[in-house]
Amino acid sequence: MYWSKINALWATGRKTVFLILIVFACTLLATAVYGAEKRAQVRWVADGDTIVLTDGERVRYAGINAPEVAHDGEPGELLGDEARAFNQRLVLGRWLNLELAENPRDHYGRLLAYVFLKDGTFVNGELVQQGYAHLIRRQPSIRYWERLLNLQRQALKEKKGLWSLPVSKPEKHYLGNKRSWVFHRPDCQLGLKTAVHNRVFFENRYEALYQGFSPGRRCKP
Repeated sequence: MYWSKINALWATGRKTVFLILIVFACTLLATAVYGAEKRAQVRWVADGDTIVLTDGERVRYAGINAPEVAHDGEPGELLGDEARAFNQRLVLGRWLNLELAENPRDHYGRLLAYVFLKDGTFVNGELVQQGYAHLIRRQPSIRYWERLLNLQRQALKEKKGLWSLPVSKPEKHYLGNKRSWVFHRPDCQLGLKTAVHNRVFFENRYEALYQGFSPGRRCKP
């Protein structure tokens, strides 16, 4: 009887230890995927929202989109080179703290991150504040959404960067998609495919951007 009690206690103890280990492992996994921070140095700046680290990792700034630079035979977009130059001044050769996004990889395999300088400067936000990038909501949630939205609104009001350029072929109204957070020209086929319950109309381009919607790539509103 004595030994049976000891064995029973030992079995109970092993179960407890096993459960603790499972919880610990799950915590580590969750941290690695959703709340991890990575400290790394920048080797190269690809454009206004993409960098390459010294370990070869390619990083895309989460929650924002900068104009494209010329690549693969395609011409660059307006202010694409300026956005890259600004990003380069901010981060090239520097050590950064990378806070991984809610979904840490995009469909190209790039790391998605909120990027901070050593002094706490929010790199994603700096690009938005200076009008070198706009918000893009490709993930269900963005940790710094309100902060980035306020910075975009400030840039719009002050007509900085992209928002200093004249509107190309302004429309009488624009069609937004509440699910994708993208807005289109009223005759854009992609926009017209938006389900009725997801449609939202904007009187002008400024209003759509002020609410955090990003311009569609096909119709370029």
